[in-house]
Amino acid sequence: MLCQLSINNFAIVRFLELDFKAGMTTITGETGAGKSIAIDALGLCLGNRSDANTVRPGANKTEVSARFTLHDVPQAKRWLEDNDLDNEDDCILRRTINSDGRSRAYINGNPVPIAQLKSIGQLLIGIHGQHAHHAMLKSEHQLTLLDSYANHKLLIDTVHASYQRNKQIENELKMLEHAQHERISRKQLLQYQVEELDEFNLADGEFVEIEQEHKRLANGTELIETCQASLDLLTEGEEFNIESLLNKVIHLADNLQSVDEKLAPVASMLNEALIQIQESTVEIEDYLSRLELDPEHFTYLEKRLTTAMQLSRKHHVSAEDLSTHHAQLKAELVGLSDDETKLDEIKQALAFSREAYLTHAQKLSQSRARYAKELDKLVTRSIHELNMPKGQFNIAVNFNPEMSNSLGCDQVEFLVSTNPGQPLQPIAKVASGGELSRIGLGIQVITAKKVSTPTLIFDEVDVGISGPTAAVVGRMLRSLGDSTQVFCVTHLPQVAGNGHQHMFVNKFNKGGQTETTMQNLDKEQRINELARLLGGDIITENTLANARELLQ
Repeated sequence: MLCQLSINNFAIVRFLELDFKAGMTTITGETGAGKSIAIDALGLCLGNRSDANTVRPGANKTEVSARFTLHDVPQAKRWLEDNDLDNEDDCILRRTINSDGRSRAYINGNPVPIAQLKSIGQLLIGIHGQHAHHAMLKSEHQLTLLDSYANHKLLIDTVHASYQRNKQIENELKMLEHAQHERISRKQLLQYQVEELDEFNLADGEFVEIEQEHKRLANGTELIETCQASLDLLTEGEEFNIESLLNKVIHLADNLQSVDEKLAPVASMLNEALIQIQESTVEIEDYLSRLELDPEHFTYLEKRLTTAMQLSRKHHVSAEDLSTHHAQLKAELVGLSDDETKLDEIKQALAFSREAYLTHAQKLSQSRARYAKELDKLVTRSIHELNMPKGQFNIAVNFNPEMSNSLGCDQVEFLVSTNPGQPLQPIAKVASGGELSRIGLGIQVITAKKVSTPTLIFDEVDVGISGPTAAVVGRMLRSLGDSTQVFCVTHLPQVAGNGHQHMFVNKFNKGGQTETTMQNLDKEQRINELARLLGGDIITENTLANARELLQ
């Protein structure tokens, strides 16, 4: 629960440090005194939006901190542990806003994003504003109220996850279908290109081999003539050849070696040269014996080479890369065929996903219908107590698969009959302002009993209520305060008199500046404040007697 709230330089508050207790605390004050200012300041600690106007004129910054005890709030303790922000059994939320509008947030002294204040704040405090009953006219808020009462979060989370999965598959299917026309055109082109390249069937590295062989055959005559001329020079020339000349030099070297052994290496090198000449001759002769000038094969090579060059220009790749390009086109064609299969698979997956979503949504709808019957009886009983003795309340839950969303397929509508003999009709059509306030307050109190939030704030939710009805409202809120910490900003003495504690808000001028203070009232001060609420500025013995009676 909320134990302490400290406010520095917030709007017209210079400094406030408030200690709170369990039970129901009522907050009153004159009109314009700033009864809701503590709630607005607390809202900063809960992650509400801020701006530079928040800072008190003349001050450098606003600072607000709130301390909570977490003895009976296991979900909040678990959240702090999960985010490495735990501090035993306490939680301190702090917010600062500079005069230039910059804001900083802290949890247990650790700097955090504003989003984390909001997350932990939802587990600590629930705020019901004075216009909450107007929101009740909207279908989506009616659904929220029913779900708050039912508290079937697991079912809602399951439906939400199932819906998101279904939307994901739908989007994937739309993308594939959108690209289907382009995919078909691309597939047709690829089929033609792959068939053309399949027919040519150029192997990897084949183009280089063809090019080399074509070059050899194209220069066949020159190769034969040049090889023969080389043989003549090496060994076959009758008048002159290298082998015979080298033999003569070797003979001379042998003679020189016999005279001086230092010339032995020369003779050795000349012999090695002779061996190389003879081996070269054998290689050339072997090459000549295998060299065939086949005109038909040359024509075949030339045709294949020409086709390869044409295809390379057509596909905008080099002839050497044509084989690789062929393989890539084949792979892309297979991929497109796989996309067709994937399209069928996704359609089937979407059907299964949709069926699963509807199954989960149906379970959620059944839970809503069950709790709607419970809430019908409780709200009807509540509005009877709130001076609508013949009123009837009913929640219609209609399952409509065509209206599916992340919250299911239900259309929820609050129906009410305020007078005997009148049929149940949508609440917006029948209820007057006062009736709407009473019905809304009854629902808020009933749903508040079902939630696990340890602290509830009701900010002038009793607007439009007076007389005996106000006394019933006060008793309802006090009953709620027996199990939950409740704060109630009110202008009704019947409600204020039911509080376990009473705080008074006062606005005054000091040194030319406006300030607001807030104080706990003792018994006598409470009697005087209740008398003021009962009779206005003039307090009489009768109003004081009435005030004492309210406190009893």
